[in-house]
Amino acid sequence: MSGLCNHALDLTGVAGDPASPVHRLDPRAKIVGLVGVTLVSVSTPIAYWPVYVACAAVLAAVAIAARVPALTIWRRARVVLPLFLLAAAFVPFLRTGGATHEVGPFTVSDAGLAVFGAVSAKAAIGTLSAVLLGATTSFPAVLRGLDALRVPRLFTLIAAFMYRYLFVIVEEVHRMRTALAARAYRPRHVLQARPIGGAVNALFLRTYARGERVHLAMLSRGYSGTMPELLPLSFGRADAVFAGAIVVSLVALRLAIGGLT
Repeated sequence: MSGLCNHALDLTGVAGDPASPVHRLDPRAKIVGLVGVTLVSVSTPIAYWPVYVACAAVLAAVAIAARVPALTIWRRARVVLPLFLLAAAFVPFLRTGGATHEVGPFTVSDAGLAVFGAVSAKAAIGTLSAVLLGATTSFPAVLRGLDALRVPRLFTLIAAFMYRYLFVIVEEVHRMRTALAARAYRPRHVLQARPIGGAVNALFLRTYARGERVHLAMLSRGYSGTMPELLPLSFGRADAVFAGAIVVSLVALRLAIGGLT
């Protein structure tokens, strides 16, 4: 039963076809390739807009190869992307430069519109890259890939424990809510919210106690600062082709367009 639970936990967030060629790639290849798309788009000015189109085409090709539905991508991207677009929406009214245009009582400039377009394109490409990475790679696999890429071990360990025991904390919160509901707790105004403070305090104490028990259990099983790996990562030819083709092609296009202008 525990093995099935761990397997389901490892696949949390994965979408599309787990048997697709993209899903089967080494996590390091997907990290390098999709992060490379983001870095290329971030370093590209709006004058080199064909690079944005190429980045979007690469992401679309990855999504199609991984069979990730467009609706799934949109549902995940809409959590973050509107925040960036909302922040960028004020730029055309604040940035000056070039010709100006009247939009009701406000005035926008061409320079502000260019910055808004660049920020929107970069935010969209970066968000979609992260969504595709999460949809084609489980979170534990991403952490293993980051660890293999020499990301500081402390960062990956903290992220791994937060991910693993977030579900435990959510389960504890659900139990407390069930207990409050079983005692007919139905707050109607702020003065009746006092039990929530006690529940939060109890949740903190339970979480702390659970963390100590888990740490002692790990030490008793020989934990020495690294998590055991049942299957080592294998970076093959397909992984090198995936990462290399994306990064090299986009960087070459970026440099070529920059040299022509």
